[in-house]
Amino acid sequence: MTAADPIYQTDFVKEMIRQLRALDSYGTYDGQPGEKLIEPLLLTPERKAQIPLVGDPDEETVARVKAFYNAIATLIEKECGLMAVPIINLTHEGFGRALIIVGKLVALDKTLRDVHRFGFESLSKMKTEADKLLAVALERIGAYPEVAGL
Repeated sequence: MTAADPIYQTDFVKEMIRQLRALDSYGTYDGQPGEKLIEPLLLTPERKAQIPLVGDPDEETVARVKAFYNAIATLIEKECGLMAVPIINLTHEGFGRALIIVGKLVALDKTLRDVHRFGFESLSKMKTEADKLLAVALERIGAYPEVAGL
């Protein structure tokens, strides 16, 4: 998959790359193409098999989880014009929750498990999952606009 692939022009993938760059506080990935930044999130079955079933997530993996939910929150803001705040709560073992709060509304509540194995088989599957989560959040915001506006 190259930058010429149309999926790299979608709002989600552009925002995901932006979020990954924002979390790179030491400039490690300055000048790197977007494909290189997203590559650690793409876990083919072979790559996933190399990761132990039980393990603690490292800081880079947690940062990628945060980037994923930050990107979704940014797209929620873009779509409905209300501030969306992502909250990631993880134990050191990689279990927890990802919440996106809009006003006083919990627009998204996702249980996280085995975060040390966080990733997707392909970029299109990552985008599909993000689109599903975005649709759920926007549907909730549409159902409870008065709560989301608080």
